[in-house]
Amino acid sequence: MRITKVYTRTGDAGKTRLAGGQQVWKDSLRVDAYGTVDELNSSLGIVRVLNGEAIEPNKQACQLEDELRWMQNKLFDVGSILATAPGQTFKNMPQVAPSDVTRLEKLIDRCQTHLEPLKEFILPGGGKVSGFLHQARTICRRAERLCVALSKTEPVDPTIIKFVNRLSDALFVLARWVAKTQGEPEFLWERDVAKKAQ
Repeated sequence: MRITKVYTRTGDAGKTRLAGGQQVWKDSLRVDAYGTVDELNSSLGIVRVLNGEAIEPNKQACQLEDELRWMQNKLFDVGSILATAPGQTFKNMPQVAPSDVTRLEKLIDRCQTHLEPLKEFILPGGGKVSGFLHQARTICRRAERLCVALSKTEPVDPTIIKFVNRLSDALFVLARWVAKTQGEPEFLWERDVAKKAQ
């Protein structure tokens, strides 16, 4: 694909074109879904920048870079599929496969071996990289909700929904793993429990 012109003026009336040429409103569920996937991708780009700047290159930072870059590429695949009208296909169309979901599950399992079991919810934050991973997780959850909503009105490959669901889990675990490997604090939710009446 070659992009020769950034602005086309075709979207000035509030519509955009899906892959295949179909016009849809820019606030449609499909556009909202792949737009949120794009937002998630951008947030992972910020994590990659911070990961590269925060510490000297080490094994953990390199591992995180590799995983995040793969995730970003897969999110472009997800966005491309969501930007394609149901029933349409094109040459070299990307795919999201069950093996991609399995890869995320294996990543989660590897990271979990270094982490203590959770006894309470975590307040997002702690460090820059882990904090932005938590933010990415929340964007990922929103993307998942939009994909589920879209699936109620139009066909959506169930593997995409599984992938986005598992990705949000992976981002949560990666945020904890980064905090652990970089010696950053994790702040737990301190419940403000109502006192019983005397």
